[in-house]
Amino acid sequence: MPLDPTDFPVVVQVAFFLFGLLEDNWDGMSGGFLGKKWGNIEYLFKLYEIDEPRTMLYILKMYEGIIVLQRAEQAEKKQKAEERKSS
Repeated sequence: MPLDPTDFPVVVQVAFFLFGLLEDNWDGMSGGFLGKKWGNIEYLFKLYEIDEPRTMLYILKMYEGIIVLQRAEQAEKKQKAEERKSS
């Protein structure tokens, strides 16, 4: 059974929320997901009164790494499936 966001501590739930507010950064040539644009993170920390921005940023960057790897793996599987289909 997949984990629900409520299974995590509150600080991680807030990180998920903030991550969703950040704009996605896509590669224009390949269409691959490069991560998030971090330009407005300080504003979001102030807006939502984040007490420990270093800890929050650490959690956010870890989560971003997981998401980038997952999307890259999905894209690779899709590409391989298309190659097999066209062969």
